[in-house]
Amino acid sequence: MKPKNLGSVLGLLLVLVATAAMAANKADDKASAESDANNPLASFKAFNIQNYYVPSLSELDDQNANTFWLRYAQPLGPFLMRASLPISRVPTGSGTTTSGLGDLNANFFYLIDTGNPAVSVGVGPQVTLPTASESETGADKYQAGVSAVYFNAKSKFFQWGGLINWQTSIGGSDNEPDTDFLAIQPFYFFQLGKGLYLRGAPAFAFNLETNDYHVPVGLGIGKVVAHGDAVYNFFIEPQFTILDRGPGQPELQLYMALNMQFK
Repeated sequence: MKPKNLGSVLGLLLVLVATAAMAANKADDKASAESDANNPLASFKAFNIQNYYVPSLSELDDQNANTFWLRYAQPLGPFLMRASLPISRVPTGSGTTTSGLGDLNANFFYLIDTGNPAVSVGVGPQVTLPTASESETGADKYQAGVSAVYFNAKSKFFQWGGLINWQTSIGGSDNEPDTDFLAIQPFYFFQLGKGLYLRGAPAFAFNLETNDYHVPVGLGIGKVVAHGDAVYNFFIEPQFTILDRGPGQPELQLYMALNMQFK
């Protein structure tokens, strides 16, 4: 082979290798974006618009409810701050409802270095302020507690983890009952390719003050779309309660959202 032809072949091989490397990097970036889109500890600014529609409630005939959530996440050094504000419509009896702002909640997760970028662990305090505009949409109590999150994205096909959150009242109105709540939320995501995925993130809620609770299961579908420096995550997830105690527990709820991350 002549040197001129050999140089052309080597040049072509270099172009092919570079193209393959770029394609692999793009595939890795896409897989990373798809898994990070559902990672509650992803160290990015995020703004989420979420909604729970509850068409039926235990022991309350022909009653329904709805909670619309605004959530914002902000990295702060080794911490991730996440603030949540609900806007709720709740039944008040005799077929009537009341709507208004709920109590503002904020988590401060310390992000623990696990030595593996595919495994995220965060733990830290939580505070809740009595910002509700109606007595039915909030507890009228200052509350504090602790939260912990685990997220495992070792597999490009299946990601999983969970959140444990406990809080209790530490002050506020003496006319309202004390609060003591525990929430356990497993989550699981099956990547189907091209940003499409199956998902579940049911939250088990336990009122330790009254011993009421509800335990749902969920399976929904979502789509992740990356555009520029933003990642958009759309999903809808029906959740069915399999165990409950006490009046006003969701028997069925529809969880839907648009979650946005800004890298």
